[in-house]
Amino acid sequence: MIRRFLLLAAVLLLAACANVQRMDGDQVVNEKLVVHVSDAWNKVSDPWDVDPYDTWTQEGIPLDHLRFWGGVRPGQPLMTRPALFSRAPDARQPRVPTFRPGLSAERLVSLFEELYANAGTVNVTRIEPAVFAGQKGVRFEFTLERRRDDLSMQGVGWVAVRPSAETGEELYAATFVAPKLSFYQRLLPLAEAVVKTARVREPAKKS
Repeated sequence: MIRRFLLLAAVLLLAACANVQRMDGDQVVNEKLVVHVSDAWNKVSDPWDVDPYDTWTQEGIPLDHLRFWGGVRPGQPLMTRPALFSRAPDARQPRVPTFRPGLSAERLVSLFEELYANAGTVNVTRIEPAVFAGQKGVRFEFTLERRRDDLSMQGVGWVAVRPSAETGEELYAATFVAPKLSFYQRLLPLAEAVVKTARVREPAKKS
């Protein structure tokens, strides 16, 4: 009972501190990835963490999230390590997946499997070729049995690697996760509509 109370208190504290911003029109992620928003998505940012992705939601973070990674460099982690005060007292040390050049499609997907495994049990159910942000990559589907509340979640992701003159390769990706019952099927078309608009932002030409 005490453990649950501490975890709930931490979640409420973080929710109270989070910044929520209504999104509309073209949005830029990490100065590298551009997506267009025409539906009611809200961007949620945590002042305590600086994650390498943007997090958006329709119904609120506990129920759904759409994440975008733009131009992740080799050696850069896909997430920041959660602060100690935001984790349950008996939580395991989180696994922080890191992008490396030359990864196969299956290994790229496993980076996100590892990322979401911090929240519960993950099972990748499908991997298929796809195009994301104008680059050849893969689309994958997965399930997540969320540990903190035993909620069954459904997820989908897109990931592609783009050659870079500066770093050799850069990773671009998006994931969408929501509860299997009702929310996922209802919100998936909205998430896919945004994902389809993704494009790599071309650097400004020097005059």
